[in-house]
Amino acid sequence: MSRNGRSRRDVLRLLGTAGASLSFVGLASASDGRARYVAQTSNPMRIERAGFEVLSELADGDVALVAGPEDATDDLAAVSGVSTAVPDFEVKLEGPAPAEADVEPAVVDVDPDDVYEELLWDKQLQKVREAHEYATGAGRTVAILDTGVDEDHPDLNVDGDHSVVITDGEPVQEVGDSGFHGTHVAGTAAGTGDVAMVGTAPDATIVSVRILGPDTGTWGDILAGMAYAAEIGADAANMSIGTVPIPPQAHAEGYNQLMQSVANTVTRDGTLLVGSAGNDDANLQQGGFFTLPNSLSGVFSISATTPTDLKTHYSNYGTNEIGVGAPGGGYETEERTFEDEDVEYPWPLNGVFSTVPDTGLLPDPYPDTTIAGEAYGWAMGTSMAAPQVSGLAALVRERDPTTNARQVESAIAHGAEGTNGRSNPDLAAGRINALRTVEDL
Repeated sequence: MSRNGRSRRDVLRLLGTAGASLSFVGLASASDGRARYVAQTSNPMRIERAGFEVLSELADGDVALVAGPEDATDDLAAVSGVSTAVPDFEVKLEGPAPAEADVEPAVVDVDPDDVYEELLWDKQLQKVREAHEYATGAGRTVAILDTGVDEDHPDLNVDGDHSVVITDGEPVQEVGDSGFHGTHVAGTAAGTGDVAMVGTAPDATIVSVRILGPDTGTWGDILAGMAYAAEIGADAANMSIGTVPIPPQAHAEGYNQLMQSVANTVTRDGTLLVGSAGNDDANLQQGGFFTLPNSLSGVFSISATTPTDLKTHYSNYGTNEIGVGAPGGGYETEERTFEDEDVEYPWPLNGVFSTVPDTGLLPDPYPDTTIAGEAYGWAMGTSMAAPQVSGLAALVRERDPTTNARQVESAIAHGAEGTNGRSNPDLAAGRINALRTVEDL
């Protein structure tokens, strides 16, 4: 295999991780321009009678997405049966920092049949191919809550009938372009290998739940996307998104409480919520900081590991905050990741390789390439770690369809390796091992 087009050092220092960090950019509006709110209520009909419109009911009616006049949070909170009312927010997907110089795309000379051995170090570490002797995800569904998934990529088995865009809290048939982020995540979870990309669950069905796109969405629609994944019976809902660390005083605002109510219902209904731990190299155990949705009970939070089974230089960590670790790309320092030519996988090969909608769509300086005429690329972040686990959840469910969401999580943690117990602040129960997990079922 040959490769060229590596970025210059000064460019690489500017690289951010593709962790889909969400930033709050303003108050959200419904499609007709009215203000949006999220409320916890015992009776959504009373909200309607007070002059608001309930756009969507979630968590068995305990949470309502609401439209109404501007600056009406106090009026909504005063409605009988409403215990919490907050403005809905528009969120923006924060990608890598912009490069200050042109970056050449990577060029690889590799046969499609050799991609697993040459490029998928992440799958090799987990013994994914060996695990496929036991399960491939057949008959299982992985929902990708993200920027959309390219239905036309031959390495992705996307259920177009159930793939949707969440609009004003309701699922609408998906149309339009899909972002690179959701497509890359989908290939890691469930690439078919028909051309080159072998995912953890190659025979699973992918459902795209577009909650961000092309780069903005609303916090309320993320909640609705979680609920939709459970409604269609997805075995796992991959959420490679998350906020930056939030200070503890923000608990009083109620946003985490509302999201927790939705997460509880989704988990009870059988869908495992898998979240990326975040890319701030932050200790979430100290100072009471938390991230959403990853710090919620019922969300399996995944840290990112290196080709040498260490925590990556960017991944968040913290005892009781992380469920397991999974390969996310990069090494334990930026220097080893981007500049060291003597490591086993020099950049970009230490990134996670997966499907993308088309070359040229990855944000600089993430490189992409074509193999057998199809588009692929490398990315890095806890976003790339989470779908490793979502795909593994599909394998667990194929082996034992009777397992509930908590039991799937427990099986994955039990099959992990490299730590003693579940209290390791970097990797919790360890780095996932697909073969060990399915062998034990």
